Amino acid sequence: MFDPSPPPLENCPFCAIPSIHAPYDPIDPPASIDPDVTTPASFVVLSTPLLIAFLDIMPLSHGHLLLCPRAHRQKLTDATRQESLQLGHYVRILSAALARATGVEDWNVVQNNGAAAAQVVPHMHYHIIPRPEIRASGKLRESFTMFGKGQREELDEEEAGKLAERIRTEVANVLREDGERENDIKAKL
Repeated sequence: MFDPSPPPLENCPFCAIPSIHAPYDPIDPPASIDPDVTTPASFVVLSTPLLIAFLDIMPLSHGHLLLCPRAHRQKLTDATRQESLQLGHYVRILSAALARATGVEDWNVVQNNGAAAAQVVPHMHYHIIPRPEIRASGKLRESFTMFGKGQREELDEEEAGKLAERIRTEVANVLREDGERENDIKAKL
């Protein structure tokens, strides 16, 4: 029988983060969240009863986010119906918030299932990866890491705290705007 709330796995780094960071209302996020309560530090940008999102500690680009269920789910097919609905909803919200917070209007959404599919941490998660336009910047000699290729650098913790705060603020803004649009549509009906 399927257990909807398996216990966190002791050796899963993505189980450690939600076990320490309590859910909060994404429309009214805390101004700051202590990143040093986990090792390595975790920079949380969304924390709901079912999901958590945080900055990748080895980002492919500035603002690289991970979104996963709070409960341990190894693969996408292990997620509950409610988790799946919220994952889809928040991939869109986080994408919009991340574009606003970083100023990068292009991004990838990637989700791997199993070691053969390049899943490194066996806890289901989406990657939301900003893709700055190098050609338009005139920096044609600058390289840029494609998913799963090239050198990745560790997250700059000082910069990450500021970016996480900006993303939390933009998540709240996107959610408020969505609510206003829904109210306008209802009013017209």
